[in-house]
Amino acid sequence: MTDTAQYDVLVIGSGAAGLTLALHLADNLRVGVISKGQLSEGSTFWAQGGVAAVLDDSDTVDAHVQDTLDAGGGLCNEESVRHIVGESRDAIGWLISQGVPFTRERREDGSESDDFHLTMEGGHSHRRIIHAADATGAAIFNTLLQRALQHDNIELLENRVAVDLITSNKLGRDGHRCLGAYILNRSTGHVETHAARFTVLATGGASKVYLYTSNPDSASGDGIAMAWRAGCRVANMEFNQFHPTCLYHPRAKSFLVTEALRGEGALLKLPDGTRFMPRFDSRAELAPRDIVARAIDHEMKRLGLDCVYLDISHKPADFIRSHFPTVYERCLSFGIDITREPIPVVPAAHYTCGGVVVSKNGRTDVGSLYAIGETSFTGLHGANRMASNSLLECIVYGRSASSDILQQLATTDMPENLPAWDESQVTDSDEDVIISHNWDELRRFMWDYVGIVRTTKRLQRAKHRVDMLLAEIHEFYSNYTVTRDLLELRNLALVADLIIQSAMLRKESRGLHFTLDYPDLLDEARDTILQPPSADD
Repeated sequence: MTDTAQYDVLVIGSGAAGLTLALHLADNLRVGVISKGQLSEGSTFWAQGGVAAVLDDSDTVDAHVQDTLDAGGGLCNEESVRHIVGESRDAIGWLISQGVPFTRERREDGSESDDFHLTMEGGHSHRRIIHAADATGAAIFNTLLQRALQHDNIELLENRVAVDLITSNKLGRDGHRCLGAYILNRSTGHVETHAARFTVLATGGASKVYLYTSNPDSASGDGIAMAWRAGCRVANMEFNQFHPTCLYHPRAKSFLVTEALRGEGALLKLPDGTRFMPRFDSRAELAPRDIVARAIDHEMKRLGLDCVYLDISHKPADFIRSHFPTVYERCLSFGIDITREPIPVVPAAHYTCGGVVVSKNGRTDVGSLYAIGETSFTGLHGANRMASNSLLECIVYGRSASSDILQQLATTDMPENLPAWDESQVTDSDEDVIISHNWDELRRFMWDYVGIVRTTKRLQRAKHRVDMLLAEIHEFYSNYTVTRDLLELRNLALVADLIIQSAMLRKESRGLHFTLDYPDLLDEARDTILQPPSADD
């Protein structure tokens, strides 16, 4: 392949949202899908729980909408929530048609029935989580990937890292339109120019900005940072969801222990075996994640604990092994038999509830540029994401954005004569220790100062440090050849700054944003919307 390429649609990100969109467009258009590393490196592959959808006759769209609004702390956009939930049955139907092997109910004789098994998770009033055992993300991802690999119009490009978007105003051309992106080919070390009629950001979230996270290394906020630099608004970046239960073990690398364990009766306990969640919320272990995470954080700090314990050992061993094979096997590999003993767990950064402001079709503020999945801010999650709504959002918005793109085809031409990436003024760095040091410093002060519990003084300290880091990174970026580590650090530092700015603007405690200086709710719930100073600064 040459250092230039043309696509009708360039999708940056190869998770559930990006692949859904690509598959809906490929019969009519040539689609390029960019993956930072191996295709399975994104967050979709590791998602365990399932997809929330109204599938049971006893459930209703209104009930799912209300549960989402309740969890969202007054900040959900009800129109957006209703649109996404209203599309849930069709979205699941499409996944089933693609061949996703969702778990079915078992008859008394052990055979599979025609009905799908629906489980319960925190914040939901009905069993509405359709799943593939406890590895739903892998099942969805592998199915969609196989479909994409079989399609002649989809080109899957591994080991490519997006550097920046190419916009018309940056090139001195009319309008404010995205024309494609510069992409680092990690195999050759060269930056390629990818022109596209439409560009879609599906890069996931930014939880890697924190020291402890359930996310893969690729979750470095690339799409949010690139969109901001291109002139897009971002919203509600202060709402970072911390998953309450990640496996606490030195070799586990924050393995996520699915919410569904608590949905099936697992109990949170202190080292002496006593439960503590009933003291914090009447829903106990089934309270929304922000309440559970703060409760664990409170108990760990109060008692000086390294972790707390999640116990499902009171359930039959066969039930545990059949419902949670992934968690069972992974814990067993570390010497923990969850059928007999509790699981040591700690909270970890898990989901970015804010993101790039988009319309109900995924359009951003920049023409021909879309954002879908965790990269985007749709208004679904509000101040706290309800469990298993995120995969639903990926599928629904992948489908909605694809429909919108098809309607724009006749009026959107292929960009021509895009300039190549200029490497003439940079050299290879012999100071990569600066990157690793800054990366570590950034994630540590974000965890300490902008974590589960915040204060104004902590946020001010974080802002001071991130300003210095941004200056250092800008100088480094301007003088040295780009690498994946440098690009991710540059994006993470920018997103950290957006998170800090957003947190400083919210003078209340709401949902996932909890500050000791403003513990009460304000009377009016407002989104925090940041406007870039000017495009492509």
